[in-house]
Amino acid sequence: MKKTGMGLIGPGFVAAHHIDAVRRLGDVDVVAVAGSSQESANKKAKEYKVDRAYGDFHTLIADPDIQVIHNTTPNYLHLPVTMAALQAGKHVISDKPLAMNPEEGRKLRNAAVAAKVGNVVTFNYRGNPLVQQARGMIARGETEGLSFIHGHYLQDWMTDPNVYSWRSDPAKGGVSSALGDIGSHWCDLAEHVSGLKIDSVLADLTTVIPIRYSSGASAEAFSKESTGERTPVRVQSEDLASVLLRFENGTKGCFSVGQVLPGHKNDLQLELNGRAFSLKWKQEEQNELWIGRHNQPNGVMMKDPSLVSPDALRYIHLPGGHQESWADAFFNLIRDAYEWICEGAPPDAKPTMLPTFEDGYRSTCLIDAMLKSHAAGGVWEKVKHISVGE
Repeated sequence: MKKTGMGLIGPGFVAAHHIDAVRRLGDVDVVAVAGSSQESANKKAKEYKVDRAYGDFHTLIADPDIQVIHNTTPNYLHLPVTMAALQAGKHVISDKPLAMNPEEGRKLRNAAVAAKVGNVVTFNYRGNPLVQQARGMIARGETEGLSFIHGHYLQDWMTDPNVYSWRSDPAKGGVSSALGDIGSHWCDLAEHVSGLKIDSVLADLTTVIPIRYSSGASAEAFSKESTGERTPVRVQSEDLASVLLRFENGTKGCFSVGQVLPGHKNDLQLELNGRAFSLKWKQEEQNELWIGRHNQPNGVMMKDPSLVSPDALRYIHLPGGHQESWADAFFNLIRDAYEWICEGAPPDAKPTMLPTFEDGYRSTCLIDAMLKSHAAGGVWEKVKHISVGE
């Protein structure tokens, strides 16, 4: 059986997880990686045990043995890299965010639709089986609608002022930091699980650490740099934010994000309150789904293939009591992506769980509305999202 050829551009922190997930599929070859230079590409190719290394992403895209491009570059390279891949007729799996702003996001969404190729954004928390369990319960009307959707995404990896990377540079990471980086995950999860779109937002943004100290190196997320002489850099993007939400049907919501909160490692939490019962999922306890009721004891549904609904079953790989992880959820998304791509990526065959460039574009619109809301002094801002063809 001929295997699908995959090429990865931007072999940084998350690249290893893309390669691991692809190799678990068994029918995909990791053909090549491309880095910022031939030297760095050679180093990463050796580390990931990949035969080909390119110092230029155009060369990798032109490789005839590659059908699927994984774009894991810093944010500012998402537009040129992904656009080049689409113009070459290659399927693209892009790390989030899809683009730096709504204009770029819309351009990429439209180009992907026109190219009629597979297009995926790695909002990977959708791949958790109990996330799909909660989504199905709400879609089937078991919660009797939703009245309130709330939660947070809190981290502490930027608590130290000596942590500075391209993510804090607006020219490379974008004008938003915490909202764009992790708030985008929370919003995508809230919309996906609830089945509702966020209509308008009211945001309050803060920069807790306005001065950071750069070593000059291009730090990767969650890595520790060597000590040495550092240069102070003024940071204007937010590292803490809270947002009020209005969903399209009148449901209310709110969430907070922060990356300077000691003790919170990857604390993503989503709670959805209906008339019949509430559902709560925590990423750090991802094998449990809390179910809250007013007229009987609360309960916890454990991740168990004998208990979940059929739509969630395909995302479970182990028996009950065997813990599954972040990497397994990421694999679930990549598996759905390649199954869809191998079918030719027809829009009507896309798995429900799979996030596309449409979702990536929508995410840029949500973050843009939050930034505008805060800049206007904390007022309600309607989310502006342009459909294909408008």
